[in-house]
Amino acid sequence: MALDKTQVGIIGLGIIGSRVAGVLNKAGAQVYVWNRTPRPVTNFLSSPGEVARLANVVQIFVTHGEALLTVLDSIKPHLTRKHIIMNHSTIDVESTLQAAGIVEESGAAFLDAPFTGSRLAAEKAALVYYVGGDTKVLERARPVLEATAKEILPVGKIGDATTIKIATNMISAATVQVLSEAYGVTVSAGIDPRKLMEALELNGCGSPLTAMKLPTMINQDYTPHFSLKNMFKDAQLALGLANRHRIDLPVLSTTASMMFKTMQKGYAEQDYSVLARNYQEEPGGRR
Repeated sequence: MALDKTQVGIIGLGIIGSRVAGVLNKAGAQVYVWNRTPRPVTNFLSSPGEVARLANVVQIFVTHGEALLTVLDSIKPHLTRKHIIMNHSTIDVESTLQAAGIVEESGAAFLDAPFTGSRLAAEKAALVYYVGGDTKVLERARPVLEATAKEILPVGKIGDATTIKIATNMISAATVQVLSEAYGVTVSAGIDPRKLMEALELNGCGSPLTAMKLPTMINQDYTPHFSLKNMFKDAQLALGLANRHRIDLPVLSTTASMMFKTMQKGYAEQDYSVLARNYQEEPGGRR
């Protein structure tokens, strides 16, 4: 839908934030951007505070809770009752609640709005946003979110969306680890891994995720759609939540260990499907 010069701020121009900014521009929004590392892009401003001064809707795509809180310290003096601040980063629940408090103390509104979707989904305006917060605030923000989304899912209060996003990433991480293991078993037996791909297409355990990641493993193309270091970070968030609630996560714990091992080999910046490297480089997994 056309946004007719709606003023939107984007803070964080990583894999997703940069693409969201591009889609919003094409939809007719007036987009102002900032990133910790300067970028040669239109309307790149000097600080997050300058973004908030010019845009009443601000979407934040940063790496972790500390970065979010630093951004909010910068924009807080510029916040008014007209502002809606949306955090799209996957961070810890405690930082999410702290961020909401900072924004709301300034009279502005806050939405806990992490997303799911790769860089291709962002380019195609097909992200899915999980949203926690006041439904009236969501309705105000909906036109901006709809410009880059195929679905907007309200999940409850602030903090709930963050928890849901962490929980879904647990499944993604463990799925790609066990898919890597299945790949390793297949190639070690001397079977063409494309046969595994064909089998998964006809098997109940197949999924859009396995269909997306197994070809990258076969082609050894680990161009980052979601980096290993970020998936490891999200696994650590989940393990922290589990510790707080006194529950065991043995599958995720093992997966996190494998992610850490793979990061130590220098693959932190590659897509998290690079977990398959452990079965391409080690004895028994070498092709």
